[in-house]
Amino acid sequence: MTAQKPNQAPAARPGDAAQARPPRGGGLGQTQVSVLAAAAARLVVEEGMEYASAKRKAARALGSRAALPSNEVVEDEVRAYLALYCADTQPGELRALRRLALRWMLRLAAFRPHLGGAAWRGTATRLSSLHLDLYCDDLKSTEIALINLGIAYDSASLPGGHRSEPVTLLSIADACAELGETVTLHLAVRDLDDLRGALKPDAQGRSWRGDASALRRLLDGESA
Repeated sequence: MTAQKPNQAPAARPGDAAQARPPRGGGLGQTQVSVLAAAAARLVVEEGMEYASAKRKAARALGSRAALPSNEVVEDEVRAYLALYCADTQPGELRALRRLALRWMLRLAAFRPHLGGAAWRGTATRLSSLHLDLYCDDLKSTEIALINLGIAYDSASLPGGHRSEPVTLLSIADACAELGETVTLHLAVRDLDDLRGALKPDAQGRSWRGDASALRRLLDGESA
């Protein structure tokens, strides 16, 4: 059962990120990529879209044939957009989602859960989904556990698993009382061997995911 996100966008903004700030970088090609990234960032924030679909939709809307920006470039634009338009609301929404994620990580502790995506990277809003990577010896054990707990889920496949095998993606819905929203959790069931490279940092030294202990430290830091 996949959560249904609200269709309405947040209150009207005084222009999008591309209009609010001059594009970064130089050269026509770089400018096109910057404008595309800013447009994608607005879709991520205001419609709760995932990065890949937001980039494609932004490119279609702009009629752009430029190379799609990297997720890191879009994420930078998301951070800028949040700072401009959502500074009063986003930190509280992020904390609520991180607390919900931690509850599920403790519930699924046997599968070595790691939180990734916007909730880990600090850019999540009330429209964001939660992304948990689970690392298992037996890839079917997670589904069996959910069935035994009476938890309804949808199943799909993603590319890029261990030895290029597809990754099973289990999607569940849970109510977040703090937000008054139903939140979708995506559980990517990965081979235990994938855990070895899971904590490699990005180009700026930031990790892509963290375990329950790391998430607790983030939450403690927010409360300090």
